[in-house]
Amino acid sequence: MSCKMLFFDYRESEKDFFNKHDFSNYNIKFFKESLNEETFNKLSEEDIENTVIISIFVTSVINEKIINKFKNLRVITTRSTGYDHIDINSCINKNVALINVDSYGDSAVAQFTFMLLLMLVRKINIIINAQTSTDYEGADFTGRNINAMTLGVIGTGVIGSGVCRAASCFGMKVLACDIRHNQDLISSCNVEYTDLDTLLKNSDIVSLHAPYTKENYQMIGYEQFKIMKNDSYFINVARGELINTNALLEFAKAGKFKGIALDVVACKNTECPNDEYDKSSVNCIETSPAVRELAKLPNVILTPHIAYDTQEAVDFILETTFKGLGDFLTGGKGYRVV
Repeated sequence: MSCKMLFFDYRESEKDFFNKHDFSNYNIKFFKESLNEETFNKLSEEDIENTVIISIFVTSVINEKIINKFKNLRVITTRSTGYDHIDINSCINKNVALINVDSYGDSAVAQFTFMLLLMLVRKINIIINAQTSTDYEGADFTGRNINAMTLGVIGTGVIGSGVCRAASCFGMKVLACDIRHNQDLISSCNVEYTDLDTLLKNSDIVSLHAPYTKENYQMIGYEQFKIMKNDSYFINVARGELINTNALLEFAKAGKFKGIALDVVACKNTECPNDEYDKSSVNCIETSPAVRELAKLPNVILTPHIAYDTQEAVDFILETTFKGLGDFLTGGKGYRVV
């Protein structure tokens, strides 16, 4: 007998994977929509009664009410590393396993970060937009040589380390901030570890790659933006909750930054991190006044949470998801969060 599975946030890039593999052990129902209270109310009684597995992405939000309404739910698998869009306590209380995917898209995100860096410094977004402007002749397209600049990398896990190595290849000076010091980066790339304030004061470009742990909620806010160099650049492809978006907007409108690139933002501006969800920058234009204002600035690049999004990364996520499900269904705990 096959396990009934609801697969939300289904995308075109995932279609080939399912066409190429045999999933006859699963009765999969695909939804392009995300799972939330609104879309849950559209599910059939049969879905609610018989679903054993739910698969989602970070654009879904699963709270206690949703978990409690499913009658036979045994496992939730999120096709992401982060899982704060899922009520983990409700999973524990209802004995629902939670599976995630670690270390997907590391190379893709590092490459995307460096692409954004080059776009900002060489004003590529401004140049592209100028093609349809009547002020084309008077536009300033002069950029910088990045080998004359200092890059500050906050967080040197796999992704941050990849950014450091790329910067070193381009001849940049690299400052880094992390609890753990990567000795290989120090010896092979001349990366200099320092404290956060020193990094912010001395970097021409700051790139954020720290994980979100609740304790570092809005770790980059008014005080941190204030001590950054004037005409510096700021990049965030990590988590939206790591920065105070209102503070970023205030300094951006005051002319602090030469350029800003955001692949992620936190949609809700609130003092309670439990009520704030990291979302696509583009989607948040509709719900966040601060993001809407940032989007209007000519030196700001917003992308819709796609830094990881290569075909290789998508395939890895799906392969790992079904490995985790297979492990769980045979009594294993190798891929479980809880």
